[in-house]
Amino acid sequence: MSAADTTTPAKVPPARQAPPPPPAAKERARNGQRPGGAGAAVPWALLAPCLLVLVLVLGYPLARLVTLSFQEFGQSQLWGFLPAEFVGLGNFTEVLGDGEFWTVVLRTVVFAAGCVVFTMVAGMLIALLLQQVSGWVKILVNIALVASWGMPIIVATTVFKWLFDADYGILNALLSKLPGVEMIGHNWFASGPEGLAVIMLLVVWGAVPFVVITLSAGLTQVPKEMVEAARLDGAGAWGVFRYVTLPILKPVIVMLTTLSVIWDMGVFPQVFVMRNGHPEAEFQLLTTYSYDKAFVVNDYAQGSAIALLTVVLLLGVVAVYMRQMLKIGDVE
Repeated sequence: MSAADTTTPAKVPPARQAPPPPPAAKERARNGQRPGGAGAAVPWALLAPCLLVLVLVLGYPLARLVTLSFQEFGQSQLWGFLPAEFVGLGNFTEVLGDGEFWTVVLRTVVFAAGCVVFTMVAGMLIALLLQQVSGWVKILVNIALVASWGMPIIVATTVFKWLFDADYGILNALLSKLPGVEMIGHNWFASGPEGLAVIMLLVVWGAVPFVVITLSAGLTQVPKEMVEAARLDGAGAWGVFRYVTLPILKPVIVMLTTLSVIWDMGVFPQVFVMRNGHPEAEFQLLTTYSYDKAFVVNDYAQGSAIALLTVVLLLGVVAVYMRQMLKIGDVE
């Protein structure tokens, strides 16, 4: 055996391990904070201007609304002849015990549900059709959608008033040209359901462009490979839509539906302007009913109570919307 064979191999020292971080550093890393706590302050500093504007614009009116709903406040209190008297839940008890209020609530829910259903169905159909047309047709349709979406509500309402006018409305003239149809002089607002259907058509017309544009953007995210695979498996147009397109668009559809419910429950100018500032009893929704109680009957306390109850009714819808937004954020 040679001397080289008897040489003892050199030992490699073990790798040095970094010392464990202190508990405070672990906690900051777990919370996503930078050393020194600077990371936690950056988001609040960026949000501060927006939060300040929200507090200034919405904070005082909301606080005043809540205060008025627990007081007796009419014209005498408005002009300072009598002090505002705290009545506790008296206004809410009176409103909730009024049968007219529940009739208005039911009418508002039915009206909003109809607007949402027709808006989503029409928006989905138009968005799907836009995927089948040529590029220049799609551009023209999108221009028309954006133009109608950008039209002020007062202008759109005035146009619809002219279209459905009993004496000079173009719709009555066109319908009268059909065989056996005589609509000249027909008053679309003689009954509540028929008049609300016209207002519902106005609301849907103004809401469809946003839904179409949003759904069209969502349809671009549907993988063509999945659509082709479904067709190879024998699925028709309805099968592709139900099992491929609809599941992918579900988060967008839920978000749009929730937003539509919130917007349609708060419809005011369409009803107010269409009825010349004095909606009849069969046209009253929660927004116009609250306005009439406050500024027509001059019972500002009850008007505030009705408005606050409307907010409470919408809180559930807002909670669903926020939950869906958080889900979408988690998926991303």
